[in-house]
Amino acid sequence: MIGIPSDTRTKEKIRVLVVEDEYILAINLQESLESLGYVVLDIADSAEGAIAKATELRPNLVLMDIRLRGEMDGIQAAEQIWHNLQIPVIYVTGHSDQSTVERATLTSPFGYILKPIKEQELYVAIQTALNRYDREQFLSSVLREMGDGVIVVDTELDVKYINPVAEALTGWRWNEAKDKMLTEVIQLIDEQTQLSVENPILAALEQETIIHLASGVLLVAKDGTVTPVADSATPLRNSSGVITGAVLVFRDDTQRRLTEERNLAAERARQLEIQVAELQRLNKLKEDFMATTSHEMRTPLSNIKMTISVLENILEGLGVLHLKALSPSESVARYLAILRDQCERELDLVDNLLHMRMIDANVYPLELTSIQLQNWLPHVAEYFQERAQARQQSFQVSVSPNLPPLVSDLASLTEIVSELLNNACKYTPPDGQITVDVRVIDTVKSLINEDTESGALHNLQVPYFQITISNSGAIIPKQEQSRIFEAFYRIPQSDRWQQSGTGLGLALVKKLVQYLQGTIQVTSYQGWTRFTVQLPLSL
Repeated sequence: MIGIPSDTRTKEKIRVLVVEDEYILAINLQESLESLGYVVLDIADSAEGAIAKATELRPNLVLMDIRLRGEMDGIQAAEQIWHNLQIPVIYVTGHSDQSTVERATLTSPFGYILKPIKEQELYVAIQTALNRYDREQFLSSVLREMGDGVIVVDTELDVKYINPVAEALTGWRWNEAKDKMLTEVIQLIDEQTQLSVENPILAALEQETIIHLASGVLLVAKDGTVTPVADSATPLRNSSGVITGAVLVFRDDTQRRLTEERNLAAERARQLEIQVAELQRLNKLKEDFMATTSHEMRTPLSNIKMTISVLENILEGLGVLHLKALSPSESVARYLAILRDQCERELDLVDNLLHMRMIDANVYPLELTSIQLQNWLPHVAEYFQERAQARQQSFQVSVSPNLPPLVSDLASLTEIVSELLNNACKYTPPDGQITVDVRVIDTVKSLINEDTESGALHNLQVPYFQITISNSGAIIPKQEQSRIFEAFYRIPQSDRWQQSGTGLGLALVKKLVQYLQGTIQVTSYQGWTRFTVQLPLSL
């Protein structure tokens, strides 16, 4: 345990300044001090001289006569010496009237000796004063060196002490804050509401116990700057247990808050990493499930499709397919057609799932080739043209004969166009129109010039192929247009539910278009629905 040091000075080291305006008394006092083993540095006969010599010689103690010649008396000189130099003062006077004693007491002297002076009383007064001074200096140094701010007040809330940390946080110097009201030196506000917060010293004095400040409190300094603080207030008691004041201990809470926020951020990041890892694990399980399930489903479906074809050939050879005895609704050919159709639907579903998984995993195979759209597109559209004619739909293909070649993946492009044409035929009513238009357009693209320090944007005209497939008579509501590319999404309360399909067609189309570095948009108004695909001339 750290104890308060006792007086360890030797009498030879104690240097005293004598302030006495009567020469004979001053000499007698000097002789008494020297006979007791103290060193008398000098004798001053005025308050002004006492202040000057104390400043110059820096004694350990001042023996001060109260009544001095000049405008200032010993009490005023003692007050300045203590305030400026922190040198203890013992009053030496022949006056013991009440008013003089009260004035002297206000300066908190370290002793009071009445003339005529006896050596034993002088020795006791000096040793007592020095011992008290050492103890107070020790406590003062502890408070000064504390990392927290310390403010001591009396029961009237007048500031009696403020340490350097408190000076820095409040902006008030000790000589400015002394004897000022606590509420003037310390202003606390709530961080959220910006309203004043009651100083915990008030509650500590009222409840006679330690009070801690709530969190989220800001200290408003003298210059208006604010600092988050944490503090506590404790009542001070004398030896009889009577409360004589209170001490407020507070600190800058900024660093703790930053550390707490960093810890919270680190914990959130850790939790996020755990969630991401779990999502990746679940995604891997989903992909593995889809891959395994799709493979396991595709194999038996392929076998079923092959078996249907073989069965058709066998029955055709036996003449069973067209027996006169069976009605058209009961013919074997009809049931085989249903089997083939349903098998094809399930195979399309499995293939679409496989293709979407491969695109998401960035492993979808691309085989780049040069495609002459003016020759290729009419060939692809031929099947759908026949289908449209069978449903009394008008089908028109418009392709410029001098288009440049498109370098892309032929299989993916065929999948995109076929799906869009299939939807157009499916949802166009009889006597409706279907159009296919292909042209080259210039699209403005903003590119960042990485060679310049500013990284300036440059707008360039970039040629793109634009394939537009339109059909009349079917309208997609505005609020549904942004969702039709979602997997398995169907427009509610529409005849799309009556059409065959897996709900994956448009989702796969969008993924394929983006995989080919293109864009797809849908518009639907004035009786027409248009899907517009834009693809770069070269992938």
